[in-house]
Amino acid sequence: VQLQASGGGLVQAGGSLRLSCAASELTFSNAMGWFRQGPGKEREFVAAIGRNIGSTYYADSVKGRFTISRDSGWDTVFLQMNSLKPEDTAVYYCAANWFIGGITSAKASDASSYEYWGQGTQVTVSS
Repeated sequence: VQLQASGGGLVQAGGSLRLSCAASELTFSNAMGWFRQGPGKEREFVAAIGRNIGSTYYADSVKGRFTISRDSGWDTVFLQMNSLKPEDTAVYYCAANWFIGGITSAKASDASSYEYWGQGTQVTVSS
């Protein structure tokens, strides 16, 4: 199982980027999430999406600015990031897992709950 994150780059504050996470297999997960780790910071939850009904979860810091979505085949998940701020600068990681009983808000934001991780893509927001 492999996750491939892409779409990072350098953008000015107020700009937008769209991250993608492509999965090598289709059936191993029922939820996918994005996490980020800024310089000198702990890894933190950004957003997650469930497979069955497409439920979405967001960190308070990105609500209203970021949107997580998926394609119909559940093999690519996207993170549309608008109104970017310098504090959004981080390496962004996608993750996936099969949650027994489905994803919940608590499970979505817990990095230790995810079994599969991508390699990360750098997002740098200049002021």
